[in-house]
Amino acid sequence: MSKLEQILILDPPSDLKFKGPFTDVVTTNLKLRNPSDRKVCFKVKTTAPRRYCVRPNSGVIEPGASVTISVMLQPFDYDPNEKSKHKFMVQTIFAPHNITDFEAMWKDAKPEDLMDSKLRCVFELPSENDKVNDIDPTKAAPVLNTSKAESTLGTKPSSLSLDDAEMRKLMEECKRLQFEMSKLVDENRQLKDEGVRMRKAQRSDNMVSNTGAMVRKETSSKSLPSLLVVIAAIFIGFFLGKFVL
Repeated sequence: MSKLEQILILDPPSDLKFKGPFTDVVTTNLKLRNPSDRKVCFKVKTTAPRRYCVRPNSGVIEPGASVTISVMLQPFDYDPNEKSKHKFMVQTIFAPHNITDFEAMWKDAKPEDLMDSKLRCVFELPSENDKVNDIDPTKAAPVLNTSKAESTLGTKPSSLSLDDAEMRKLMEECKRLQFEMSKLVDENRQLKDEGVRMRKAQRSDNMVSNTGAMVRKETSSKSLPSLLVVIAAIFIGFFLGKFVL
């Protein structure tokens, strides 16, 4: 056995398989088992961290215990040219006694104490037969329900006639409302026109009254000097009559 196999046993040992289509999250489990008599710390790394969600991605495995890691591939557009870029690596180390700071342990670990295991990602696309067999039966149910509904409608013409009668009533009600609406619009337009005519008539009456007042003023102003002339002539005649007599 190699050092890695002595410290940690991986299942599957070399490949992580993901079955498409990759339009939703695809999850593959990786099992780690510690056959040794010491605690083992592990850390999972990937070359495409944005494409995967790994839970847990690090931790401690007790002697003789195991842990299951869920590797969740996020939805993406599959490109065969990128499949070689997706790889995983499980890094392990024997846990020191009374360890509390695991980040410092990984940072200060010597290369000869670290043991790595590389895993390839294998992508499997469904064949045409699989696509046909994977049809969700719940999606085919609406077709059956539709046929049932059609047969039900065919056996109950009275319900159809009732729906037609209600539809005709609704159409007639809509036509009546549209007629009343157009009638109200016409009445509103007539009221507006009547108001405009009344305002114009009022302005013309004001103009006529103002013109009559101005004419009366001019007439009175013109008759006033004539009246003064007549009064002056009477006085002059009165005084002349006195002197002559």
